[in-house]
Amino acid sequence: MSCCPHPRTGALFASPVPPGSGWPGDPATAATPVALDAGQVAELATAVHDLGTLDAEVSVCRACPRLLAWREEVAVTKRRAFAGEPYWGRPITGWGSSTPKILILGLAPAAHGGNRTGRVFTGDRSGDQLFAALHRAGLVNAPDSVDAADGLRTETVRIVAAVRCAPPGNAPTPAERATCEPWLSAEWRLIAPHVRVVVALGGFAWLAALRLLGGELAGLKPKFGHGAVADLPSGVQLLGCYHPSQQNMFTGRLTPAMLDDIFDEVRARAGLPGSAG
Repeated sequence: MSCCPHPRTGALFASPVPPGSGWPGDPATAATPVALDAGQVAELATAVHDLGTLDAEVSVCRACPRLLAWREEVAVTKRRAFAGEPYWGRPITGWGSSTPKILILGLAPAAHGGNRTGRVFTGDRSGDQLFAALHRAGLVNAPDSVDAADGLRTETVRIVAAVRCAPPGNAPTPAERATCEPWLSAEWRLIAPHVRVVVALGGFAWLAALRLLGGELAGLKPKFGHGAVADLPSGVQLLGCYHPSQQNMFTGRLTPAMLDDIFDEVRARAGLPGSAG
């Protein structure tokens, strides 16, 4: 398998990237346990006790044959603009603080975004809009999320995808969603004591959040909408936000000002000081 240089570090990597080969931020090694089906995902996710182990096991998961084939095909064929660089081509872990006050939940990685860069919401138009808004709200240290070695940091936010692999047509099947769900449940179990606000980007993420928080909703099913709020008995608050997709931003269904309003509200609900700018 041919290798290409990482666009920032210059180190050579095969595409997809083998675990433990030195990719920036790769949490796995060649010895990390690999889930090969839904039962093994559930078993590993239930047993995990720290985010480092969870991230490592998520990043090598091979439980969904269609998603596995698609993400690796994309990593080999690539988009012309990125033909000279390696693609991560593996599942995407959560990114950000291990003790976040804010959890941002999206749908799934983009084929030529997170599936290429190895970081959620990084390297595509949606990520450009999301991280620019987070920076304007003072929640991350830079406005751009380019790759896994760009130095981006946050002390208050964690960003995850409900489904960890890039799906064909941005549409995971119900079975794929269900197979991946134990990873999200395990992540929530590890960070929930710290989280005050959950932001669902789009209707798919809203439904995933309702399943995640179902024990607190007592049978209620609040409807998704931009700015919709569900207050949970634990004190956690769920906020809806239109997904910052290229289509939503281009058509004006979502604007930078609307994103700013959401994250200003998120800061206030999380008990954080006012925006840094």
